[in-house]
Amino acid sequence: MHAFDLLARAAFALAGGALMLLALALIGGAGFQVAATHWPPDAETGRALLDGVGYTIIAIAVFDVGKYLIEEEAIRGREMRQAGEARQSMTKFITTIAIAIFLESLVTVFDAGKRDPAMMLYPSFLLLAGVALVVVLGVYQRLSAK
Repeated sequence: MHAFDLLARAAFALAGGALMLLALALIGGAGFQVAATHWPPDAETGRALLDGVGYTIIAIAVFDVGKYLIEEEAIRGREMRQAGEARQSMTKFITTIAIAIFLESLVTVFDAGKRDPAMMLYPSFLLLAGVALVVVLGVYQRLSAK
């Protein structure tokens, strides 16, 4: 059983590290895309900046998932923790995802508002999904604290 635990921890560490590297590559690609539209200046500079913000937001969420895998699964393993500690870890993880959803919906609202106001349905649903995630997190915290 000990060998399987080490193998599982190594797999989680490898997956977490790969996610972190992919997130860094995503940020680098977004930076390259923004730089490519600035030199020489292009009519699509605003769109490239919004895309860069969107890619960076996604990269932050992916990086946080990788960090979570490394911290919680590879380093700490599946040892039993106290309920408060598990609640704190889950809250931190879900909060990062919620922030990414809210920021992505904000970027999408600006983009849809400039292109076609009829396209505001997707960002509205994305915003509602973020609100629902925060409400569910609050219910989880309330129920798990008792």
